[in-house]
Amino acid sequence: MFGKLLILVCVAAVAVGLAARGSSGAGPKRTYVVRPGDTLWSVAQRAYAGDPRQGVWELQQRNHLASATIVPGEKLVLP
Repeated sequence: MFGKLLILVCVAAVAVGLAARGSSGAGPKRTYVVRPGDTLWSVAQRAYAGDPRQGVWELQQRNHLASATIVPGEKLVLP
């Protein structure tokens, strides 16, 4: 009896996993165009609600930046 119940639960879990789909609740991707005088730190302070150090790291990761150097006109995807 326990074996049949376990198999039923596993089949139900697989069915739910296959029927699930991604959520679009995150909203559209936000971008920022770098202006003269901007630094990665200043962009992180404006766009990231938490610790700016974490924001700088997330900006670097999301935008595949090898360093903290950004140039005017560059488009950054915000965290």
